[in-house]
Amino acid sequence: MSLQDQLLQFLLSGITVGSIYALIALGFVTIYNVTGIINFAQGEFAVYGALIAITVFQKSRLLSGNVNIDVGWPLPVAALFSIGVTTLLGLLLYRLGIQTARKASTLSMIIITIGAALVMKGVALLVWGTDPFRLPVFTQGTPFKIGGAILTRQSVWVIAVTAVLLLLLYLFFNYTLTGKALRACSVNSGAARLMGINPQRMALLAFGLSAAITAVAGIVIVPSTFMTYDRGLILSLKGFVAATIGGMSSPVGAVVGGLLLGILEAFSAGLLSSGYKDAISFIVLFIVLAAQLGGLLRGRTVVAEQAGL
Repeated sequence: MSLQDQLLQFLLSGITVGSIYALIALGFVTIYNVTGIINFAQGEFAVYGALIAITVFQKSRLLSGNVNIDVGWPLPVAALFSIGVTTLLGLLLYRLGIQTARKASTLSMIIITIGAALVMKGVALLVWGTDPFRLPVFTQGTPFKIGGAILTRQSVWVIAVTAVLLLLLYLFFNYTLTGKALRACSVNSGAARLMGINPQRMALLAFGLSAAITAVAGIVIVPSTFMTYDRGLILSLKGFVAATIGGMSSPVGAVVGGLLLGILEAFSAGLLSSGYKDAISFIVLFIVLAAQLGGLLRGRTVVAEQAGL
């Protein structure tokens, strides 16, 4: 394979991985814009979305092999069920964790989400154990050849799902009353309250919508890689880096940030070593945090206080 073909292959791989990061980043942005909270339990929603879908799709052994589950639902039904259950988990996180501590500072809210992530990881370990799980590819067939590079059919699914979700979010936020209410809360929750919008209800909706988006990310990634109970942390960090690259303010920025991070990782792994992939991400995280996080926390702390979250 020529150098040009290798570079094209790295680009396609980066776009595929970046699309996953973009989906998780969309979840971060959805919550942050409405509540001012950075939800570090975001990656756990991807884990639960994947593992729940696998459990009801194929025969699974749970609780250290003591329970056998053989529901055998079709994959689309299993995916919808998993997204629904994960959405409920997002709603519970807000009701039990965030809303009950609505008088706390934004930093305290972030710590609550970290604690929630640890709890969710522990539950996943108890239920699914340490075994890796995987779904079959959505569409069988030979990969597509683009120039001298290869694009798998599952990669097409990942990219297409990201594009469709971005379009649906654009339509939702711009052409529905509920979406406009969410946008109003993100701009000025105090003024939104005066217009009859309930900021707490909108925050609840944001958590549920965020969990659903991230569950989709978990489902589309598992045909390409194994999912284990402890993948949530790294997915949260990658999604957070992508969201901050995009400015934490818009879905489009989140997608662009995810794609940039994925492409950067792919080229660093291909041209340097795969061992540098995560290191590159953390270097980017450090740079982004140094440049933006202080301003983000200072600029958005008042949002949660105004919303009475």
